[in-house]
Amino acid sequence: MFEIRQTDKAPAAIGPYSQSVLYGDLLFTSGQIAIIPETGEMEQGSIEAQADRVMKNLSAVLAEYGAGFENVIKTTCFLADIDDFAVFNGVYGRYFSNHKPARSCVAVKALPKGALCEVEIIAAIK
Repeated sequence: MFEIRQTDKAPAAIGPYSQSVLYGDLLFTSGQIAIIPETGEMEQGSIEAQADRVMKNLSAVLAEYGAGFENVIKTTCFLADIDDFAVFNGVYGRYFSNHKPARSCVAVKALPKGALCEVEIIAAIK
C-alpha cells in the first residue's frame, strides 16, 4: 500500500496530484517549483532565488517523513533555460554537498506559473 502526506510547510498541490507518496520505503515527491508556502506566490527574482526556494520546499516535504537530503537517491531537475544550468547547479550543490544522488537535468519549453526551475525527488525512507 501507499501513503499520501502533505505538509503546509511546502506548497499544496495545485491540481489533481499529491505533494508526496510513500510506497514501502520509497518516497516520491511531485515536482516543486518556487512557490512560497506561506503566501502561495512565486518567489521573484533570479534562478538562484528560485532554486533555493525549490530546495527549501523539498526539504519541508522530506522533513514530513523524518528525512533529509541524505535520504535522496534520485532527482529530476527541469530548467526553463539551459543557460541557467551553472547557477542552478551551484544552489543544488549546497544542498547535496556530502551526498550526491543520481540526477537527470533537462531544459523544457516552459514550467507551471512561469517558474525557472522544478525539481522532483525519490528518497529512501528507513
